[in-house]
Amino acid sequence: MGIVKIGITVDSKILKRLDELVQLKVFPSRSRAIHEAISEKLMRLEKRRLASECAKLDPDFERSLAEEDLPAELEEWPEY
Repeated sequence: MGIVKIGITVDSKILKRLDELVQLKVFPSRSRAIHEAISEKLMRLEKRRLASECAKLDPDFERSLAEEDLPAELEEWPEY
């Protein structure tokens, strides 16, 4: 799916700050600034969710799975 136009409601103080950034050429347009802000927020939420799921893992159990079926005499990984 391509780019879709939407309507949003924004606090006037936030819009003023946004317009200042556009005027200073930090962003080429309001749309681009909002697009980047939403993308960044979604990425942060996803990272937070991934970190939360990783925190549930048991390191000892994960290590045992990783080392499953390795020969006992193998003390370090072979060089490739």
